[in-house]
Amino acid sequence: MDAYCLKCKTKREIRGPAQVTLKNGRKAAQGTCPVCGTKISRIVKG
Repeated sequence: MDAYCLKCKTKREIRGPAQVTLKNGRKAAQGTCPVCGTKISRIVKG
């Protein structure tokens, strides 16, 4: 699954994705950028 890395300013594959629930109840996939190591996340259906 790809997500936009704010530090690299490009789409990257999420390394070690885990499903989390945001404060508003929406589900998201969260992991790290394989290039710079910054935490990245993407909202998913479900």
